Amino acid sequence: MEIPARPSRTRYGVIVFAVLLGIIHYIDRVCISKARPYIQSDLGLDDTQMGYVFSAFTLAYALFEIPGGWLGDTWGPRRVLLRIVMFWSVFTAATGYAWNLASMIVCRFLFGAGEAGGFPNIAKMFSVWLPQREHGVAQGITWMAARWGGAFTPLLVVWVLGIMSWRMTFVLFAGLGVLWAVCFYVWFRDNPKDHKGVNAAELAMLEEAQRNLGAGHANIPWRRLFTTRSVLLLWVYYFCVSYVWYFYITWLPKYMEQELKMNMLDGWTSVLNGLPLFLGGIGCFLGGILARWMAAHSGHLSRARRTLGVLGMLAAGGFIILATTQKQPAYAMLALGFSGFFNDLSMPGAWGACMDVGGRLAGSVSGSMNMVGNLGGALGGIAVPWLMKQTHQSWDAIFYVAAATYLISALCWLFIDSDERLQE
Repeated sequence: MEIPARPSRTRYGVIVFAVLLGIIHYIDRVCISKARPYIQSDLGLDDTQMGYVFSAFTLAYALFEIPGGWLGDTWGPRRVLLRIVMFWSVFTAATGYAWNLASMIVCRFLFGAGEAGGFPNIAKMFSVWLPQREHGVAQGITWMAARWGGAFTPLLVVWVLGIMSWRMTFVLFAGLGVLWAVCFYVWFRDNPKDHKGVNAAELAMLEEAQRNLGAGHANIPWRRLFTTRSVLLLWVYYFCVSYVWYFYITWLPKYMEQELKMNMLDGWTSVLNGLPLFLGGIGCFLGGILARWMAAHSGHLSRARRTLGVLGMLAAGGFIILATTQKQPAYAMLALGFSGFFNDLSMPGAWGACMDVGGRLAGSVSGSMNMVGNLGGALGGIAVPWLMKQTHQSWDAIFYVAAATYLISALCWLFIDSDERLQE
């Protein structure tokens, strides 16, 4: 059979679906922070109780990461993503029907359990459908879209809340996930060979990906997982960075309202609220592009990722300290925005490293990193109100702790090697 001169571009459809899922993922996740005042008023919750609600999601999101990634490695992303996106959409809608603290915690926990498998299964899709040179760029585009989904959610929620109640807002957003799941299941195939749109030339491009990173019924080598240095360092890095990052989707509106004296119903305030995620999205995109460019010139992709990781973490910590010195709200938010930018500069490299180190087990390794990271996020959700009580409502103390975690993350990146392999 003669191979066509030009490969088809069906693989880019996988990136489109990943981008759309990333946007939906973050809309469903971030909208609760903007709806927080309405929820607290309606259900009579104080800040500590709301911290439990935030952390219920992140705890479940962490605990179900490895199971979600392992299911993708075992069953394939098509079956798994259909089920988990439907599942989390049900509990997005159910959030709107919560009547007290306990019911809200249950809904957010189960919502988090569903969302947990999203990004590990995206990594699994990419590992099979894309050649290795496109991994970092694809992850950068996906994370940019996800961050931008979160960045524009405050504006979207303000607009929707002007039309309907906070309860119906969650029901509306749930419908987006259901629509995505149906369209994805119809179009996607776990093996590119089974897709009608993939010609022989494109399949030849994916031969190495299918041989080295292909889907299969894989057993997780737990001993290797816990003794591979780069995997452990990725866990610590992601724990620290997630501890800080979750502040932007949980307690940032409270900081803006209390410390910066901003009106959270104002449109300009909503724009500034989304700035760390918006600039973070640009950081995600540039991180993937820069790593590929640096690797092309040096011949060392791992070294390029390491450089961006170290510099990004140090700069993120510097800008978050700078925010504590700014008295003008716009300047303080701009500093936090640039902290978000440098925070996310390392994201494509981290997820690309999971795919490269994990090989056939890309879903499981990605899930393990995201699991540990979201344990850090869960800690952050309850640590902020606790630290506020201990420091007599000092937001500066919150930011100093965040800067220290960025320093730890930078130290981790000094020794992360994405050329290391979980399985030879």
